[in-house]
Amino acid sequence: MRIFLTVFLIAATLSASAQYQTRFEASGGKQTPTYEEGIAYYQQLAKNFPQIQMQEKGLTDSGKPLHLILYSRNKVFDIQKLKAQDKAILLINNAIHPGEPDGVDASMMLLRDMLVNPGKFPELDSIVVAIIPFYNIGGALNRNATTRTNQNGPEEYGFRGNARNYDLNRDFIKSDTRNARSFAAIFHELDPDLFADTHVSNGADYQYVMTLDYAQKDKLGGPLGDFNNEVFLPYMYRHLKEGGFEATPYVNAYGQTPDKGFVQFPDWPRYSTGYAALFHTIGVMTETHMLKPYDQRVRSTYAYLHGNIKFLAEQRTQLLKLRKETKEAVKTQEKFAVTWQVNKDKNTPIQFKGYEPEYIPSEVSGLPRLHYDRSKPFTKTIPFYDTYAPLDVVTRPEAYIIPQGWHHIIELLKLNGVTVTQLGKDAEMDVETYYIESLETPKQPFEGHYWHTSVTLRTEKQKLHFKKGDWLVPVNQWTNRYIIETLEPKGVDSFFKWNFFDTILQAKEHYSGYVFEELAADLLKKSPELRGKLDAKRKSDLEFAKSAGAHLDFIYANSAYSEKEYMRYPVFRVVKR
Repeated sequence: MRIFLTVFLIAATLSASAQYQTRFEASGGKQTPTYEEGIAYYQQLAKNFPQIQMQEKGLTDSGKPLHLILYSRNKVFDIQKLKAQDKAILLINNAIHPGEPDGVDASMMLLRDMLVNPGKFPELDSIVVAIIPFYNIGGALNRNATTRTNQNGPEEYGFRGNARNYDLNRDFIKSDTRNARSFAAIFHELDPDLFADTHVSNGADYQYVMTLDYAQKDKLGGPLGDFNNEVFLPYMYRHLKEGGFEATPYVNAYGQTPDKGFVQFPDWPRYSTGYAALFHTIGVMTETHMLKPYDQRVRSTYAYLHGNIKFLAEQRTQLLKLRKETKEAVKTQEKFAVTWQVNKDKNTPIQFKGYEPEYIPSEVSGLPRLHYDRSKPFTKTIPFYDTYAPLDVVTRPEAYIIPQGWHHIIELLKLNGVTVTQLGKDAEMDVETYYIESLETPKQPFEGHYWHTSVTLRTEKQKLHFKKGDWLVPVNQWTNRYIIETLEPKGVDSFFKWNFFDTILQAKEHYSGYVFEELAADLLKKSPELRGKLDAKRKSDLEFAKSAGAHLDFIYANSAYSEKEYMRYPVFRVVKR
């Protein structure tokens, strides 16, 4: 009787799996579904299995809603109730680059297997799985067979740019797109404990099907950073190797070959994992290798996602505890790094399995070109530069004050869970004020912006008048990292660097030189201090001394007639007394 029951259950499972066969499976691992097919597949699962719920979560630039699939074994879908039950949450984001659809197919099969064969997933008693099936819907609808020029399958796929041609994996911090704003709402509702963003790599050739681009330990920081590198990543590498997909860190070797070593990719907040790190979530971009067969890439992504579930079940209590403690500690943390630089004097030796690079004559140009010889595989120890040192460090203010005219900044803060309050009446307050001394801006735009670099600042202490309705942003919140890294102008992905405050970089009023001459002379007579500054400037700068206009500009800039808003950063720091 027991044998009969076992055979019956196996047959029933196989029948259910066949009923929910994916396009990937039906094509022998060569095809991926269209957006419409993928959504229809999830709708069918949601209709037939009460353990999942399919939700619409805001619009995308395509005009279509962003979908979220929730798997909850106990059929509870209220996130706050699930967190009260100490459930751990895994968020999987697919098709941010729809030409890299490995996670689309892996997630469909994983969810199907979780539903039709629950006995193989005992870990799900304590885990909630959340899946964004297609993040870049506009790109998924722009289906073709040519834009992933170097990629080995699938036969057709989507396009990297979204409906407005944004690369969404550069938009998390600036949130120019509806996609990014809808994602932020999802992210903060879930507050995931692990985050997986599925990709396919470009670049060098090597033996691995799977590479992992993960949160940088120094930026993630503290006990959570240690946990990421010492517990989570070793577990995932072991799990993948046992599943037949030995992995390595993402091979960030552009412009060189990886056999001499490479630097860990810097996960700035514009990227998914860097954004997640601001909110103390461990994130990984899975990067399968573009030249490996599509079926291997999908199955390695499946193995990775399954490993996340198993890891969360084993380490759920410790991870939840660490995240809670980190959120508390950051409320009173005094120093915050806002820019980083790789430490080339320190590295982690890793075993790397690659192919010998060589330079052979090009059949196109006749000149030497790079070629990886797959008949010459190697395993060697190489340096992996995975330590980053802080460059710019700021001290946490008591709060920031933002005049109410900068409402788009307030909207982004609120979207990202920051508590802000408005002044109930006009007030004079002692603040630290930044002035932009210099910056560099490229000639060509990057993702719709002219991103500023090499920003230098001057700081002044001032007593300024603020109006009723201006916004106060207390810096005593668990979102402090997001607050500081976006509002400090030197932050690597600050709102200032992304051009959100560029109107202050242009003077709106000026003077007529022939009229101002007499006023300038009068100002010098009345102010020995201004005369002294001018004389010192003339002595130290010979070019200045030769320019009559420069003299007038100097006097104007140091007078009451100059615009107080010009080059003054309109986010003010309330500092401790």
